[in-house]
Amino acid sequence: MSANDSSAAESTPAITSYDDPDAPWNQQYSDEEAAQWNDGVIQEFRDNEGKVGGAYEGGELLLLTTTGAKSGKRHVVPLGLLRRGETLYVSSFIEDKYPAWYYNVKADSRVTIELGSTTYQGTARALEGAEYEEFAGWVLANNPLLADYQAKVTRPLPLVVLELGEPIRA
Repeated sequence: MSANDSSAAESTPAITSYDDPDAPWNQQYSDEEAAQWNDGVIQEFRDNEGKVGGAYEGGELLLLTTTGAKSGKRHVVPLGLLRRGETLYVSSFIEDKYPAWYYNVKADSRVTIELGSTTYQGTARALEGAEYEEFAGWVLANNPLLADYQAKVTRPLPLVVLELGEPIRA
């Protein structure tokens, strides 16, 4: 959906619950369909200076490029940008496993972050130990969707803090 397609955007309700059947993470997609979904979101993000429609209308997204932990290939994934004051962080709603980008970040913290029309070199750090516990406590108290998700899974939330370097493209 393009940024100019307002009729579909007007009918997209706000997602307020992790269990919302209209939420993108609750849709059934084959691996190929999921890859195509991300490709479309990535293209729309880049075509519209970080703005996308559909289920992500009005949300703040970023594109995170990581290096594959096993393959060594670059991978781009759209993620919802979350903030704790000045701290930028990302997480995920994948129920049966941690997402590939999380493992990639743990193996190589050097990332590329696209925010709006600006691209940054950056670092990504998976939180662990006492730092994770403190941060997760804050997240669960302040982000109802992530708290709702965490209540339904046994694995701890994947929490990754992002640090922006100098812009490499604006």
